[in-house]
Amino acid sequence: MTVPNGPGARPAVKSGAPATALRVPTSMSAPSLPVDRDERHLEDYVPGAVHVYGPIAVDEADIVDFGRKYDPQPFHADPQRAAGGPFGGVIASGWHTAGLMMRLLVDHFLPGRAGLASPGVDELRWLAPVRPGDRLSLRITVTEARRSRSKPDRGLVQTSNEVTNQRGEPVMTVKTMVLMRCRSAGTAAAAEPDTAP
Repeated sequence: MTVPNGPGARPAVKSGAPATALRVPTSMSAPSLPVDRDERHLEDYVPGAVHVYGPIAVDEADIVDFGRKYDPQPFHADPQRAAGGPFGGVIASGWHTAGLMMRLLVDHFLPGRAGLASPGVDELRWLAPVRPGDRLSLRITVTEARRSRSKPDRGLVQTSNEVTNQRGEPVMTVKTMVLMRCRSAGTAAAAEPDTAP
């Protein structure tokens, strides 16, 4: 969230102006999991649980900065050209929207120390344009949390994620997978069958 004339505030970006470093957005979410991030492990992620985080603000300067650096299509990177384009103005790259979602995941949902990696995502969809001034929230539903059979000190958490704007309209959906350590070591015999690393 940008505070006008506060830390991280910048003037509006003009077409042709050099891009500056991307700011780190902040959100106003409260913790929703039972333990602090640094103490979270696989056992803290319960299938069926729903967690909502955000909002996180989107501003034009960040949209244009990201667009110029990573997705330089006119409707992401050039406000003047975007005004006459198919969206009637600049919109965020879908990859920028995914990055904002990732910021909410890291700040509020993922474990601080027990996280290992992600084998990937499935069914990424961009459903509606994200515009300057939008405020995005993230709804995460834990769909599966299971211990690895071959490596019972870790497991896989799968989630279904929906990013919505301030009107509650879905703008992006994606299914994610995260490998993380278990609090207790477990045994290979007691663990679920493996279908992932």
